[in-house]
This record gives sequence, structure tokens and C-alpha cells, in this order.
Amino acid sequence: MKIVGVCACTVGIAHTYIAQEKLENAAKKAGYEIHVETQGTIGRENELSPEAIAAADVVILAVDVKVAGRERFEGKRIIQVPTEVAIKSPSKLLEKAKEVVQQQAV
Repeated sequence: MKIVGVCACTVGIAHTYIAQEKLENAAKKAGYEIHVETQGTIGRENELSPEAIAAADVVILAVDVKVAGRERFEGKRIIQVPTEVAIKSPSKLLEKAKEVVQQQAV
């Protein structure tokens, strides 16, 4: 499964990067390909390419604030949760993403 995501918290510092790390580690463990963009106090980092977005099966938005550039994901399956969910239960979040992809495939 190919996943792209955006992590952004209200302050744009700690939770943003913790959520990114947790999602990347859980995806690696599950054998999924993931690319995560962060949006914080220093702007966008690891900005998602149009190719990565187009190839993605699902988009995970682990955010506590409005996402800049959300229109890039139009037409994609999107799961939006607070950063806290990505931090505390990244594996469960990826399971949910897998279920969404499988439901859409039927």
C-alpha cells in the first residue's frame, strides 16, 4: 500500500514531528510505502510531489490545524485525525487506512 500524509500541530513543533516519525515507523514495520510532509513553524518540509500523491492509495492527514495545499488531495481517499491519534496509535491508524482502501476496491 502506498500512503502519503501531512502532519501539522497547532504549534508546529513537537507533535508534528513525533506524528511523522510514528507513522513512518509503523508503515515501515507493516511493509507500506509512506511519504509524510510536515507543516510547522518553518513551513513545509518533505513536500509531497504530485507523482507521490497521484500514486498514493490513501492520504492520512494527522493535523490539528488547517492544512496548506489540501486541494492537492482532491479525488483521493482521505483519513483525517488529530496528531494525537497518529502518535498514540499509528498501527491502528494504518489498519484503518488499509480497510478504507479495501472497501473502495470492492
